[in-house]
Amino acid sequence: VVFRDLVEQTENVSVVINEVGEERKLSDLGAPSDVGQRLKNTLAPPDSERQGELIRAGELQKQGKTYYILEYEVTFPDQQKRHNMASVAVSRGKLFTLNISTPQERWNSLSERFSTIANSFEVY
Repeated sequence: VVFRDLVEQTENVSVVINEVGEERKLSDLGAPSDVGQRLKNTLAPPDSERQGELIRAGELQKQGKTYYILEYEVTFPDQQKRHNMASVAVSRGKLFTLNISTPQERWNSLSERFSTIANSFEVY
């Protein structure tokens, strides 16, 4: 599912769900930086002309569940930069990834809001 801002069409929030197996936990997929590097490779694949940088990878515990909070900067071939934040969790055999993205020039005014959104993401 992807939702786009009405005014800034390139600003978006999405949730991606993948199967990981009933018995798996988020920590089974690796540390926050390991999972962050793998997600970075989906935002800026090594064989693409995009350049990605994992800026921050942390862990958050809420109501007995572990979440990884990840922050990225992605540079496109035309030198346009984007800032992304993601919250990743495993529940009921599925990997849930909330991703929020905005043009870099809007990041300073939105960084606090993006952190609030990423930190508020919950799975059951």
